[in-house]
Amino acid sequence: MMRAFRLALVALSLSVVVAQAQAPVQPAPQAPIETAPPALQAQPTTPTNPLPPALPQLGINPPSTAHPPLTLGNPAAPAMTATLPHDLSPWGMFMAADIVVKGVMLGLAFASLVTWTIWLAKAMELATAKRSAGRALRRIEAAENLTEAASAAAGKSGKLRGAVGQLLNAALSETRRSADLGEDGIKERVAIALSRIEARAGRSMARGTGLLATIGSTAPFVGLFGTVWGIMNSFIGISQAKTTNLAVVAPGIAEALLATAIGLVAAIPAVIIYNVFARAITGYRATLSDASGEILRHLSRDLERRQRAVAPAPRAASASSASAAAVASAPLVPAE
Repeated sequence: MMRAFRLALVALSLSVVVAQAQAPVQPAPQAPIETAPPALQAQPTTPTNPLPPALPQLGINPPSTAHPPLTLGNPAAPAMTATLPHDLSPWGMFMAADIVVKGVMLGLAFASLVTWTIWLAKAMELATAKRSAGRALRRIEAAENLTEAASAAAGKSGKLRGAVGQLLNAALSETRRSADLGEDGIKERVAIALSRIEARAGRSMARGTGLLATIGSTAPFVGLFGTVWGIMNSFIGISQAKTTNLAVVAPGIAEALLATAIGLVAAIPAVIIYNVFARAITGYRATLSDASGEILRHLSRDLERRQRAVAPAPRAASASSASAAAVASAPLVPAE
């Protein structure tokens, strides 16, 4: 009896479930959708997490309206352009530089002026001396004796000038003063006098080139000192302004680097001019050495000619003839 009741209850519950499954499902009522005003519909919505701009060379499309580029601060504010504090031309940087950097720049500019002044004066002096020495050397080589060489080197004016003229004067003077002395002593004394004249002429021609060497070796370091001082002041200004903006620190660094640039402008021409003058002075001294050699050759020939002219060759011949005549007139002594 109880078992039959349970079976009937299960069958009733299954029929109810089947009836509910077969019944059509009615949709739930929806609330009306409110439309936004046209002014709000026209403005695109900005996402809360925009993407940064992408590089086109990587194959990524540039940002669109869905992902605009990220802007810092207020996008509606105008872009602020960095303005430099003063003129960055060379003159403007010089006027705005520190007093120590200004002193360094002025000193280097004066050194550069001295370099070009020495170049102009020494180039003219050296060219004139080399031309005169070369012309006198050719005339000495073409002469037959020392006196003729002196006359040829004097030219139309009749005066010996230049370093070669001093060499000829020394040789002629020593020859006159040593007329009654030996040949070897005259040659030695003339050679000593000529060597001293050559050394003195070389020193005179090299006067001023030592200053070029000094400028060429010290100007870069003087400019570097101005640069270090200017950069030190720039870092002090950065610490006081409490900013690392390039527009604020760049002028001081540029002023400091200008000192190094001026130092190089003063040093490079000084080194080049010094090397050119050193080679030219070496060639000039070689020309004087050639002239001294020609003068000694003429002196040696003149001394040998003078010795032959005063040699007692005729007296020796007469003595030999007199002794022969005495032998011939002497009486013959018979041999025992």
